[in-house]
Amino acid sequence: MRLLIRQTITLIICAICSATAVAAEKESLVVGATQGLCVDDASCTNRLHPAIPMMHRVKPGQTILFHTRDAADVLGTVAAQRADTDEGRALRAGIVDKSRFMGMSHSAAHPMAGPLHIEGAMPGDVLKVTIISIDPGEYGWTFGSGGFIRDLMEGQFLAIWRLNKEFAESDDIPGVRIPNGSFPGVVSTLPGPDQLQIILQREQQLADAGAQVMLPFATGATPSAICGPNGSAADECLRTFPPREHGGNMDIRYLQPGVSIYLPCYLEGCGLTIGDLHYAQGDGEVSGSAIEMSADISVTTELLRNGPDLTHGPHYEGDSRVLDIPSKRFYAVTGIPVKKSGDVPPHMEYLDSKVLGRLGNVSIDINLAARNALDGMIDYIVTNYGYNRNQAYVIASVAVDLRITQLVDAPNVGVTAVLPLDIFVGKPLVSMASKRVRVD
Repeated sequence: MRLLIRQTITLIICAICSATAVAAEKESLVVGATQGLCVDDASCTNRLHPAIPMMHRVKPGQTILFHTRDAADVLGTVAAQRADTDEGRALRAGIVDKSRFMGMSHSAAHPMAGPLHIEGAMPGDVLKVTIISIDPGEYGWTFGSGGFIRDLMEGQFLAIWRLNKEFAESDDIPGVRIPNGSFPGVVSTLPGPDQLQIILQREQQLADAGAQVMLPFATGATPSAICGPNGSAADECLRTFPPREHGGNMDIRYLQPGVSIYLPCYLEGCGLTIGDLHYAQGDGEVSGSAIEMSADISVTTELLRNGPDLTHGPHYEGDSRVLDIPSKRFYAVTGIPVKKSGDVPPHMEYLDSKVLGRLGNVSIDINLAARNALDGMIDYIVTNYGYNRNQAYVIASVAVDLRITQLVDAPNVGVTAVLPLDIFVGKPLVSMASKRVRVD
């Protein structure tokens, strides 16, 4: 009887120990400081290179909480915004000093939390990253003067947004309420040495041809010991603006909670990093920024030994609800690749074509079709809602979806710009009735 009791007690103790071990494995790993700037945080980087150390180790299946900063690192972390300090109280009261954005350096853009070493991950594996939750900060911002059609904009414009769990509002664009569609702009693994050299070579070729590309630039780079002006790989650290095969700045608005992203592992441990959180964005992020924010994001990971072929870029999957526009009603503008004879769109100047300038139609050019659809949508917003072009540009960047309608009807492929109408919560700044003419 005593032996049976002893064996029972032993089994109970073993069960408790086992449960405790499992619970310990499932405990959240916290990545990133809650105060200060990226440059002062060993768990924050703004470059990608295989030599960047992975500061934390995590087991597949563990929950990871990333404390992330906005894309320009000017608003502070979520904890700093909510702190009982003068700055935190000012942010909550709706007071943001726009001068802090002046002189902001693009070379220090996209602070990212990480990278992480995923235990057991080897080159050739696929890392599945599932987003669990996103907790937005108190504030966000959007520039309305750069980006896709910057040549059609005039002057500088910046919108500051107040954020809550449901929607964003801005005194700079009154009468607009943007639903919460939070997602990470950057989800990435680190490139391997071979991939790094391929990327550097092909981007240098583009630069030599006169195309728009951002080559390695050491000023403002973090970690400075590797990527800074005196760093060991100062001329090799990748800037984060373009997405690449390893993921990076994909800016896909569908990567919302519940969605899983499949990323390639090029190094032992993979080197997972996340940053550039967006509160909302339209397909295209046309002004060059979404509603940029700081946020706390929780994810979990899984390793796949025989995952999908990611040769041309990451895959993702999730509930189809994330594909819908956040509105019951919409208005759409279409675009085809036509232009004025003599014009050369800025994105084509580097080609130095002797033919392009005199054409009034460019065959099968999605970029030009999208440009025309977007320009038409901005005109529609200005005419029917009374905003200026910079305000309309911001609305398009955070809410309008650019979608390909067809690729086969040469020469005129099609793009449509879709505007969710339910974002307009106030009266139009112009009379809608005055814009309508009845024909009997």
